[in-house]
Amino acid sequence: MIKYTKTTFLSKVEMVPEGSPIGSVLWLHGLGADGHDFVSIVPELRLPIDLPLRFIFPHAPLRPVSINNGYVMRAWFDIIELSFDAQMDEMGIAQSVSYVHQWVKEEQQLGIPTHRIVLAGFSQGAAIALHAGLQYPERLGGILALSGALPLAEKVFKKSTPINAELPIFIAHGLYDTILPIQLGEKSASLLEAQGYPITFKQYDMAHSVCPSEIQDIAQWLSHRMRSIA
Repeated sequence: MIKYTKTTFLSKVEMVPEGSPIGSVLWLHGLGADGHDFVSIVPELRLPIDLPLRFIFPHAPLRPVSINNGYVMRAWFDIIELSFDAQMDEMGIAQSVSYVHQWVKEEQQLGIPTHRIVLAGFSQGAAIALHAGLQYPERLGGILALSGALPLAEKVFKKSTPINAELPIFIAHGLYDTILPIQLGEKSASLLEAQGYPITFKQYDMAHSVCPSEIQDIAQWLSHRMRSIA
């Protein structure tokens, strides 16, 4: 069942399983998209019937984006340029991280323990999922970072919480991504691995998108995580 809900700050799309959910996936879209962008992927995951999950797809706030000539669109933070060491909208990132932390708390209030909540994101959403997950003060279930990168890596590592120091992270990237080249994903994976995070890194024959083999790998990773969590 699909529900449309609104909190005091942003609205979101929710996909509610028929049975009582054993976990939640909070999935953040990319620049210029909205919460509907990944809804259609849920049935494609073909998750086992004994793993009923809630999927939450929030809408990012509307804001002008510098790299697109100030055009107003849904974005988790402003983008000045696309490179690993580019100037970053630290205030925008921090604001979006606070939104994610609030959504995690809302899932807790529904009875989902934090260690059964996975943060997922595509592109810009992947950056926020990584920042929010590494800094969350309670144990999470994992992070899915798709076609993204980890900006401000050294700063986020300083803010990271010990309880999530061994948080499993799945990183996926397209070999032919011309928007965020695969080198950004590889560098992010290397930096995270150097900090001791268990990383699963997968590359695919695709551009800045999602492909069937990637969806299958996401499903396997999610199933494994939910089954391995006590």
